[in-house]
Amino acid sequence: MRLRLADADEAVADVRSGSSVLVGGFGLAGQPVELIDALLRTDADDLTIISNNAGNGDTGLALLIAHDRVRKVICSFPRQVDSWHFDAAFRDGRLELEVVPQGTLAERIRAGGAGIGGFFTPTAYGTPLADGKEVRVIDGRGHVFETPIRADAAMIKAHLGDLAGNLVYRKTTRNFGPIMATAAETTIVQVSKVLPVGSLDPEMVVTPGIYTDVIVESA
Repeated sequence: MRLRLADADEAVADVRSGSSVLVGGFGLAGQPVELIDALLRTDADDLTIISNNAGNGDTGLALLIAHDRVRKVICSFPRQVDSWHFDAAFRDGRLELEVVPQGTLAERIRAGGAGIGGFFTPTAYGTPLADGKEVRVIDGRGHVFETPIRADAAMIKAHLGDLAGNLVYRKTTRNFGPIMATAAETTIVQVSKVLPVGSLDPEMVVTPGIYTDVIVESA
């Protein structure tokens, strides 16, 4: 797919009801809030959201849940003191939840982007999270088989991008963005500034432009 420059509303216009969406961020650090707000302005619902958490306060992912746009959340950290929208939706039975340990979540997404059919990990062995999954003892230690995650779309945030779609991240906001960019049919990126090709130091590029489909400049 050829890189497109777009505003936020144009960028998310092809996210349809029933889509699975990878959303970057570690809490609010690196969460593409402007893209999420644009998705709220569409009529897309019945979404499956894959993210590290299930929203904070009254912004970003929390608003998607508050407006009943989300059918299922796959995450490692669903609630904290200000996750009242998740709490209400889950307790009312309006929201499905799949809890995945954080390292396993990252590796499942990375596996999806790398074309790996699955992997064994000792994390969650012997716990309810292993129920219904294949288990195996490897070198005397129990392991659980985990499947890769791919999605219809990824919405991530980077610091800088160029007109070829190469991306540079800033500190903690890097978190899940690089692996999510590889594991979606369409990767939509919110950046602070779009630069001409050649402006970024190649040694600093984390996500090569081949993974970027749509880029949105949002200061």
